[in-house]
Amino acid sequence: MRCCTPARGAVLAAVTLCADLTAPPAQAHGGRPPGIANCTATACHFAVPPGTYDVTVRLGGAASSSTSITGETRRALLPETAVPAGERLTRSFTVNVRTPEGEPTGPDGTPGLDLALGGSAPALADVRVTPARHARQIILIGDSTVCDQPAAPYSGWGQQLPQYLRKGLSVANYADSGESTVTYLANPLLWDTVQPLIRPGDLVLVQLAHNDKTTDEATYRVNLETLVTGIRDRGGEPVLVTPIVRRWFNADGTLNNGTALLVNGLGVDLPAVIRSVAVAEHVPLVDLTAQTKALVESLGPERSRAIYLYDEKRDNTHTSVHGATVYAGLVRDALLALRLVPEGAVRVG
Repeated sequence: MRCCTPARGAVLAAVTLCADLTAPPAQAHGGRPPGIANCTATACHFAVPPGTYDVTVRLGGAASSSTSITGETRRALLPETAVPAGERLTRSFTVNVRTPEGEPTGPDGTPGLDLALGGSAPALADVRVTPARHARQIILIGDSTVCDQPAAPYSGWGQQLPQYLRKGLSVANYADSGESTVTYLANPLLWDTVQPLIRPGDLVLVQLAHNDKTTDEATYRVNLETLVTGIRDRGGEPVLVTPIVRRWFNADGTLNNGTALLVNGLGVDLPAVIRSVAVAEHVPLVDLTAQTKALVESLGPERSRAIYLYDEKRDNTHTSVHGATVYAGLVRDALLALRLVPEGAVRVG
């Protein structure tokens, strides 16, 4: 498993857990739902087969606490949640478990479901994992700005999206680093694997543009149309997403019309093509290019550095955990505005 390491000092004497947490993780017996015996003070492991699972946690302890939960390949599943001393708080979410657990072309990861406890003072009183009977999927098709990044400081916005969703709505992130519309359709580990998994009623978000650097306009349009048709053939609902901007500023503080706004080497305005296909095919559009452009320009050259990995890697394309979380919030808000998910299915704030 590749999970975020809890912050230094996060697991202290103030973290009050039952004695079982000091023992190695146990396995569930007799068909009973696995519980707290599967956990240590910082992590839980459940030997479950691939599938979709509902997870219910009780947070809190004798002292005041603040707990976040990540899972599988550094996926944010529950935002940091504070609980007063002596109280308990129940939260639930739905998680996708599969192999490979992160990027579709990456390593398999650890079989089963892995959770990691984080936050400033984590306290887990109980946990239950059960098969999800009626979960709706949000399937993500995209590139490195969307995917479950295996290592810090990188994070894709799809990696942060699950923390905004409540029980009954899961994210199956099939975004993969380095992919274009051309390579995603051609690789059997990608489109040929994802399409059969689409179920009637599933949302399938498509953000592919960053690596279509030499794709001509006609090919790019046909590739998007192929994905839309293929999603609909399975009963899914396609949602086209324009790409997040790159952090390249002009002298006047606006973003560069070429590199930053995803005009490729052939002069193709990729976000404009996505918008055009969305209109022609009657597909919902999340205009993440326009939204991230407005945000990054409002922050300016200095404050926008924290959204990307400029300070760490001199990287103006890939986002930090903070930036990915902010961008995932924009996607959540767009799905709500388009009425693609009900208000009760998401966490706001």
